[in-house]
Amino acid sequence: MESYESLGPVGEGSYGTVLKCRHRESGRLVAIKKFMDSDEDKTVKKIALREIKLLRQLRHDNLVNLLMVWKRRRRWYLVFEFVDRTLLEDLEQNPNGLDLNTCRQYMFQILRAATFCHQQNVIHRDIKPENILISQEGVVKLCDFGFARTIASPSEVYTDYVATRWYRAPELLVGDIKYGKPVDVWALGCLLIEVLTGQPLFPGDSDLDQIYHIVKCFGNLVTHHQELFYRNPIFSGVKLPESSSTVPLQGISSVQLIVSQRCLDMDPEGRAQCSELLDHLFFTQDSFHIRFLEQLNAKIQKEHIENSTLPKITRSPGQERSKVDEKNSRGKDKKHPEDMDEKVNKDKIEKMKGKQPSQVSKHIHNNNNNNTFYLKVPFRTPKVTLHKTRNKIQ
Repeated sequence: MESYESLGPVGEGSYGTVLKCRHRESGRLVAIKKFMDSDEDKTVKKIALREIKLLRQLRHDNLVNLLMVWKRRRRWYLVFEFVDRTLLEDLEQNPNGLDLNTCRQYMFQILRAATFCHQQNVIHRDIKPENILISQEGVVKLCDFGFARTIASPSEVYTDYVATRWYRAPELLVGDIKYGKPVDVWALGCLLIEVLTGQPLFPGDSDLDQIYHIVKCFGNLVTHHQELFYRNPIFSGVKLPESSSTVPLQGISSVQLIVSQRCLDMDPEGRAQCSELLDHLFFTQDSFHIRFLEQLNAKIQKEHIENSTLPKITRSPGQERSKVDEKNSRGKDKKHPEDMDEKVNKDKIEKMKGKQPSQVSKHIHNNNNNNTFYLKVPFRTPKVTLHKTRNKIQ
């Protein structure tokens, strides 16, 4: 960190802090995500390594791209190009929602990002306004991959407690541990309505209240999810919210209603794929998708050119020493599962221990000459905090 001048925090969470910094030699602004002591906390270590791994794997114009990574004194540091605006900030400045053209531009790019992730067999699992960055040119970047993961084989299961509550699909709320890409599609449907109206669709203050909001709007949970609810010890002795009538979505047009319903099907199997949504009338009417894609490519190219002229950030001697420290400490990190979320048998986990840190480090050290376009990623806040009128909840 000696190479950077800290200009103050831009985000804080249970796993660390994001700082706005200036590179002392080049003067370039960056955002640095500084994790807590990852060697002491296995959860922090897991999240840091997973985010690094996936950001190295995923390259797309609508995804945040990693600029530099190093580890020093048992902490991971992730460096991104600084961007000071998120979709949440846009929504707070427009409490009645964004205009239709801006909404379509943003959602089209978010869907491009999600489509690419799903094509790479990766689910994000935490799509929300805080995790969507917007550049001055209007280029959108999906960020924060700490809770993203590669889709497992059908026999493997995931943790059920992911995604910020307001954007959590019914299968996650009831504790399903076999889910997939549709959880992202549900979050995108919630996001679409929020961008159009300016208000969160399902602002539940507990998982049970969240289920109540959903049932009130779309009717009772599917049979399988009802069974999971009553088998979940968290809801022991609690009656599942039910509804004899529903309150339809309001404040949106018929076309907007149709595309949102394609995302917000109570049955995950009934939800559209992200690639299908890109071809929906919401984006294709008046040839919007053709016109905007040309504009978007021009904006992306412009930003690439501007960033290619910025001074390059090189490693300081202190960072070079951190490489040596990291190499020497690898032998101490002998046991760490690649993904502690996986509820697989203990023998399989034991075989996985010790492999991931060295693999990630190998990729990191080859990253110095990467000239890809990068943006900042705001830090995820897993615990309940207040951000004006919006709750940030894990």
